[in-house]
Amino acid sequence: MTDIAIKVENLGKLYRIGQFAGYKTIRETLMDVASAPFRRIRSISNQPSATSHQPNSIWALRDVSFEVKRGEAVGIIGRNGSGKSTLLKILSRITAPTEGRVEIHGRVGALLEVGTAFHPELTGRENIYLNAAVLGMKRAEVERKFDEIIAFAEVEKFLDTPVKRYSSGMYVRLAFSVAAHLEPEVLVVDEVLAVGDASFQKKCLGKMGDVTRGGRTVLFVSHNMASVTRLCSRAMLLDGGSVLQEGAAHEVVGAYLRSGTGTRAAREWPDLMKAPGNDIVRLHAVRVLTEDGQIADAVDIRKPVCIEMEYEVLKKGTVLVPNLHFFNEEAACVFVAIDQDPTWRGKPRPECLYVSNAWIPGNFLSEGTLIVGVAISTMDPVKAHFYETDAVSFQVVDSLDGDSARGDYAGPMPGVLRPLLRWTTRSSPK
Repeated sequence: MTDIAIKVENLGKLYRIGQFAGYKTIRETLMDVASAPFRRIRSISNQPSATSHQPNSIWALRDVSFEVKRGEAVGIIGRNGSGKSTLLKILSRITAPTEGRVEIHGRVGALLEVGTAFHPELTGRENIYLNAAVLGMKRAEVERKFDEIIAFAEVEKFLDTPVKRYSSGMYVRLAFSVAAHLEPEVLVVDEVLAVGDASFQKKCLGKMGDVTRGGRTVLFVSHNMASVTRLCSRAMLLDGGSVLQEGAAHEVVGAYLRSGTGTRAAREWPDLMKAPGNDIVRLHAVRVLTEDGQIADAVDIRKPVCIEMEYEVLKKGTVLVPNLHFFNEEAACVFVAIDQDPTWRGKPRPECLYVSNAWIPGNFLSEGTLIVGVAISTMDPVKAHFYETDAVSFQVVDSLDGDSARGDYAGPMPGVLRPLLRWTTRSSPK
């Protein structure tokens, strides 16, 4: 058996602008199924060539190629309109590609935007069996999983109500539960998890983790970068319908987040006259370092991380105070750190090249992207000799191992810091 779950070669999808179709009745759906082979033949013969000019049309995907191994969890990220949802629709066989080839080994369970997973006229119970039939499952298999599906979705009271009367939250809870519990070899999940509350998102992320640990494959589209790095070992960045970058999840996520700021894990200014600063002090370099002194754009939340500043004092006699300003991806100030090294505190610095290292302990920062501004100031009177905003950035990754401040909780955790506190508990018999 091949270890490749999905293989995509030169995939492309052309859409004509302005076309729209709503959902169909059950009769129309059954007629579509009966006529599908004939429509397929016509659509192949009428497919537009890749080089032909198509007025009022747009390529949602173009020349996309990649492979996904069995048991991998792969995140698909990118800005709105980059082609993420179109790619998932093709992989889920909801829409056909205009060009290229897709190989999928095993049945696919898909949860895309609200409205695609179920038929709105059928009840929740009927849709569970319908989805199972589409996946090729026998009724006995569904009945074995039925109670588990309903318990996860928490919609027992509305099981025999048409799903068109469900709220968006109820709809997504049941749709995800069906997609995850009917044991597909490939689970495809779009950003619909954002519809649910924090408790539901926690359950979903935990379930997807169970799926990958069980040797099945997950494709996960999300705008929550922390969820991508937590759940996925690998990620793809789409832009304009093409794969811009592919690799380790934390590296791709870091590149995507940095694309808006132009920052990275190390910056150098080799030309002193063009470096940030003045005739008193100039900045040479800023680096993000791990414990062993390696430059890193991603760090484990449990490990310490160092921000290193290299600068040159050009004129003696001034008391200089290096300081760092940390911001998260929402531009909120996490904290400001001021150099308190007693060697130079309150003392003028002679002309020299200096390297200052500020260490942040492990289990202190929250997961996500940290953007660091660096400055050197004089405190009396207060004056900034330079302040380089967005000097460097790095990604803090919190795994699901269970020994960080996260523990066994898999859902989103708010807050700009995430300290691992010391807990003690006493008990006494009654």
